[in-house]
Amino acid sequence: MMLRYALQTVRDRKGGFLGAFLALMCAAALITACGTLMETGLRGTIKTERYAATPVIVSADQNVHQTTVKRKKGKTKVKHKAKPIAERAWLSADDIEGRLKKAPGVGAIVPELTFLAQPLLPSTAKSDGRPAYGHAWTSAALTPFRLVDGRAPSAAGDLVIDRDLADRAELRPGDRLTVQSTQSPRSYRVTGIAAPANRTSADGALAHQTSLFFSSEEAERLAAHPGKVSAFGVVPDRGTDVADLKQAVAHALDGTTAQVSTGDGRGPVEFLDAAGDRVKLISMGGAMGGTSLLVAILVVVGTFALSVQQRHRELALLRAVAATPKQIRRLLGREALLVGAAAGVIGSLAGIPLGAWLHGRFVEAGAISATLERAVSVFPPFVAIGATLLGAWAAARIAGRRIVRIRPAEALAEARVERARPAWSRVIAGLVLLAGGIVLVAVLSMLRTEAASTPVTYLAVVVFACAIALLGPFVVRAAAALLTGPLRLTGSPGKLAHANLRGNAARMAAAVTPLALLTGMTCTVLFMQPTLGDAARTQARDGIRANWVLAAQGPGVPAQAARTARRAEGVEAATEVVRTTVRVGLDKYPAQGVTPEGLTRTWDPDVTSGTLKGFGKDSVAVSERAADQLGLKPGDTLKLTLGDGTKAELAVRAVYARGLGFGDLTMAHGLVARHVDNPLATMVLVKSNLKSDLADDRTREQLTAAVAKFPGVRVLDPAALDGLEADRQQANAEVNYLAMGLVLAFTAIAVVNTLAMSVSERIREFAMLRLAGATRRQVLRMLRIEALSVLLIGAGLGSGVALAVLTAFSVGITGSAAPAVTPLVYVSVVAVAGLLALVATALPGRAALRPLPVAVATAKE
Repeated sequence: MMLRYALQTVRDRKGGFLGAFLALMCAAALITACGTLMETGLRGTIKTERYAATPVIVSADQNVHQTTVKRKKGKTKVKHKAKPIAERAWLSADDIEGRLKKAPGVGAIVPELTFLAQPLLPSTAKSDGRPAYGHAWTSAALTPFRLVDGRAPSAAGDLVIDRDLADRAELRPGDRLTVQSTQSPRSYRVTGIAAPANRTSADGALAHQTSLFFSSEEAERLAAHPGKVSAFGVVPDRGTDVADLKQAVAHALDGTTAQVSTGDGRGPVEFLDAAGDRVKLISMGGAMGGTSLLVAILVVVGTFALSVQQRHRELALLRAVAATPKQIRRLLGREALLVGAAAGVIGSLAGIPLGAWLHGRFVEAGAISATLERAVSVFPPFVAIGATLLGAWAAARIAGRRIVRIRPAEALAEARVERARPAWSRVIAGLVLLAGGIVLVAVLSMLRTEAASTPVTYLAVVVFACAIALLGPFVVRAAAALLTGPLRLTGSPGKLAHANLRGNAARMAAAVTPLALLTGMTCTVLFMQPTLGDAARTQARDGIRANWVLAAQGPGVPAQAARTARRAEGVEAATEVVRTTVRVGLDKYPAQGVTPEGLTRTWDPDVTSGTLKGFGKDSVAVSERAADQLGLKPGDTLKLTLGDGTKAELAVRAVYARGLGFGDLTMAHGLVARHVDNPLATMVLVKSNLKSDLADDRTREQLTAAVAKFPGVRVLDPAALDGLEADRQQANAEVNYLAMGLVLAFTAIAVVNTLAMSVSERIREFAMLRLAGATRRQVLRMLRIEALSVLLIGAGLGSGVALAVLTAFSVGITGSAAPAVTPLVYVSVVAVAGLLALVATALPGRAALRPLPVAVATAKE
């Protein structure tokens, strides 16, 4: 019975349920899209390319491990955790190869070297964006690569390139190609062109990389890890099964940290960045999905509340004719389930291509690697449909809780006017959420890392928005009291708008909430990254004492370029800087390596305790944040894991304040460079000892001439370097904008949806105003004034929320209560919100004014 009545109600009141349908559909699409990102992180395949012909791969452990033992009430609990390291870990060649030779069933053992090898192509050559890696020709059998032209490399100056690179650069055997590897750029003679024999793309190239092959001696020199290899490929002997070979190899390597991989497990060994992208996708998908779900719940509850409010008289009539509270709840629940089911199915289907688009945009932006293939299954759509049904049902029950509780005799009387005071339960819940938001802001001001602060930041905005939704009628009435004077100055339409704000505060609050959420969330997303980036750049600007900076357009500045700069006339000191990430225990810290000689002349990290004098290969300086977290002071010993998994113990020499600008840990350049994939300097800080501007300019000219032989290396002043850093930060911020852009789009749709629903139900009210003598223009002007008033209230609340959250974020991350807010961007946000509010009010308003007032007034409700 109730299901049939619910179907009839939904069919007859399509317009009333359209808003809820759109909100639920968008929510389902967002949840599905975010779910596919998380599923890709959890289950996405990383297919091998280089190791296609090698069934078993032996590689080094790419994780740092920590085991804790807890004893409680006589029971022992052992917990093991592992976290990935930032750089490639290497294997001891002789030890591992000796063990492999003793394993039964081993047919061939192929050592693999993988290292940076960037071909420096002319500007006319086509670039495909694929990373380039160097290898020894002896490892070509792993794919396998076959020569299609020329011969294999035999001397140090020989080079074999893959066919795709040869076609793009129009290279043939006998041509010369300059390669920037881990050492200074070197010109090689192309002796051959090779192509993979299987598992290739249509043009005969590996899909995600460019391969360059050197002689064994040259490859070992460029890999810069003597006595070590990046992996071993193991081929089974004839008649040996791959599973048996894997078991035999694992047994032979027992007692070592080496890992054995087969099948799809070889891909993560080959593409280390893709393996790390799993964690990033899970994190991004979880953050987006969680925020989307919270926003969706808030929006859907508000939409259903408005829908139930519009049907208050109908539901009151049902109560008056003896419908029980249980029957009303069942009716509202079934209506919600019907709308939720339709919206959930359509939205989840739309979310699959939306997730594909989002994944593609992340790949294009460089946030994740294309080697991690997108995973698609039925689980995200099913979760989205389930969440949509549950959200719709819960929203309907919450929105209809008042109508089912009142007595039948009171129902029709209460339906005539808006209730003067919200229920105490709503007020108490609103105050609790307001207190929760304040607590989150306080917690946010104590968080010191971006990873910890970001989810709390978004959560705080949503919690404050929920508090605004519950306390909205009070807020609207208070704002109406403050706007009494300005609104009355606008004449009769303004007085009518003021009367509506005071008399229909609940309806107006339903429109204020999504506007506040839109303004607050948008400002938070847009200004959070600039707050962090500006603070980091300010610290870097203040801490660089150099007159000039060597920077590279390619992989980095070679060590030979730094040595050449030191010999230039007028140069007092030159400091090479190389970046990495290290772990202390399982915690990750950004770090840098710097040349100790003349360090204090080029670099000032604002030392607050200790000294940089005597800083050397066994030294480390730490930021104040890291010192607080790790309990360190000058003279202590810090145990850490370097980027490639190597353990180190260093003496703490100094604690400095400018950790945002220079990283949390600073070590000697020589130590860091030996344990990173790319040992080239990120930049070289050059200090001139000449005083006059003319002499300084001459030094720059000499530096430019000295580094001219190093392709891509430029001489910049600190201001130009700051500009490049700003561009890089903007590129990184755009990924975050993209990640949260869908949530903001959903919120914008909610604004339009709610405002349109609020206006479209007022046909009878507009007709009565027309019959009382108001013109069509006056009614529309009243609507515009209402929309601007709602915008002012919503934007003011959202701006206040964003300011509080951003200030707390700034205090926690930078130590200063000064969030970076760009006035023009803020004005644009408010202008867009205003445009949405005016359009969402004007169009339904014009439609509501089309019927003749007399016909509307005499029509039956």
